[in-house]
Amino acid sequence: MSSPDTYQEYLENYHPHAEEFHQAVKEVCDDIAEEYESSDDYAEWNIIERLIEPDRIIKFRVSWEDDKGKVHVNRAWRVQFHNLLGAYKGGLRFHPTVNESVLKFLGFEQCFKNALTGLPMGGAKGGSDFNPKGKSQREIMRFCQSFMRELYRHIGPDTDVPAGDINVSSNEIGFMFGEYLRINNRWEGVLTGKTPGFGGSCGREEATGYGVIYFLREMLQAHDDSLDNKRILISGSGNVALHAAEKAIAEGALVLTVSDSGGTLYFKDGMTEKELNSIKSLKLDENGRLEEASVGEYQEDKKPWGIDNADIALPCATQNELDDKDAETLLGNEVRILCEGANMPLTDGARKQFLNANALYGPAKAANAGGVAVSGLERSQNAELTTWPISRVDEELNRIMKEIHERCIQHVEKKDGVYPYSRGANIYGFKKLAGAMVAHGIG
Repeated sequence: MSSPDTYQEYLENYHPHAEEFHQAVKEVCDDIAEEYESSDDYAEWNIIERLIEPDRIIKFRVSWEDDKGKVHVNRAWRVQFHNLLGAYKGGLRFHPTVNESVLKFLGFEQCFKNALTGLPMGGAKGGSDFNPKGKSQREIMRFCQSFMRELYRHIGPDTDVPAGDINVSSNEIGFMFGEYLRINNRWEGVLTGKTPGFGGSCGREEATGYGVIYFLREMLQAHDDSLDNKRILISGSGNVALHAAEKAIAEGALVLTVSDSGGTLYFKDGMTEKELNSIKSLKLDENGRLEEASVGEYQEDKKPWGIDNADIALPCATQNELDDKDAETLLGNEVRILCEGANMPLTDGARKQFLNANALYGPAKAANAGGVAVSGLERSQNAELTTWPISRVDEELNRIMKEIHERCIQHVEKKDGVYPYSRGANIYGFKKLAGAMVAHGIG
């Protein structure tokens, strides 16, 4: 494959009907085209095709028994993309929307995200179409144990170190880690996202949301601006959204919204810390709904993006949640700053609108890398047989997000006064991954 322009034919032949994966690859290839053609080595070593193709995709069945004795079957995958920079690293997602295309897109993105952290981590992603919502703890435990009875043979502290993702918290990680211990009879840092009580890192739960705000702060400072009194629209009400809101409030911003699948909770004058704690008490990971909150104004069937008088948008829910129409609305309301808390939360059309508007746009592979960064720090703590205090973890997270920001602008210049962060992140990740591929040779 001589040019990134020809990647589409390869995707259609070898990865058909994988829309999310195609979208992620297209974004990268569009951004690196000029860089790719600047060196004959990239074409000679067929770097594009080798980047697109995962090392392996492990697909398996998970059979489990519910509390009534009925046996259920779910599908599961682990997509091990590249271990060029270190052991495979990436989360496990349990959600009905999980399929091979979603996991390939997430694994592909993870390679670039992990490269940006500067930590020795390769890229992977995995999960199942199992839905833990509405399940008892024992049902979740039985599923996780069955899931691990297959996954264990494909992972290890120097091979592949999964973490949590949507619907996989320290609770599910604990069940899987326990089964791994029973099978292998040895304690090792094979999973991250554990509770600090048995080898987890302090600050892991907060890391992705906090990291988004740390990166946003760096973006603003690089453009002679700050978070002070900025009015922020946040989508989602899970771990990332609520911790992004928490840190934004602490940094002096006004958080106007969070949202769930049914609507948006709006705070005209900005959410207070007390109101945020009230939302957290809903236990949204256990079928809580924002409309049950006793604070704010719940706007049913509304997204956050239609609310005017805002400065910043932080999509923190899921992929492709912010579509072309939403982007048009935000830009029409003069929202020119957007930082991605979820993975690929903008449709391709929405992303192009923000880029064409020369908006200040923070891509997910940079902005939401805080979670995997602290997962990497958890591996370090496990290797040292120690637990760092939260102050040290937060200091390290802050440092890593600053360094990610610097890497994003390392190979680009400002255009009309704005850094093209998406292009910078993709070029940096590509150069690092491609350099490792050439150094390792063909195999």
